Amino acid sequence: MKKTTFPTPQDAEAAFYEALERSDLEAMMEVWAEDEEIVCVHPGGARLAGYEQIRESWAQILNSGQQLKVHLSDQVGLSGMMLAIHSLYENILVQGESRPRAPVAVTNIYIRTGNGWRMILHHGSPAPQTPRASGDSPKILH
Repeated sequence: MKKTTFPTPQDAEAAFYEALERSDLEAMMEVWAEDEEIVCVHPGGARLAGYEQIRESWAQILNSGQQLKVHLSDQVGLSGMMLAIHSLYENILVQGESRPRAPVAVTNIYIRTGNGWRMILHHGSPAPQTPRASGDSPKILH
């Protein structure tokens, strides 16, 4: 049973990024639903499904010794009674590096549970160095 209740999807998302910056695995996993249908895709990585696979991947990342600072930008959200979808860019600066890494285009999906909002999907993909202006037409259609 989870100890923390997140009253809104925004609260869950804030806790997710705070845990990432603090390298706090327990706080990170507190945000995730305890379900075998949850999914995580790290940039350039394999699709991970289920609580244990996702926990192990975050343990490796958070135990790497790298201190991260994450600036979120271009956030777009869609919320309903039971589901919230957030699309955004993660702009990550690793302590000791002078320049931020390439941005990561992210989709986070949250579901409302009996114990507040929980993450069910985190999907990060490498993004162009400069996000495309909203008036530009896409280069690839699929």
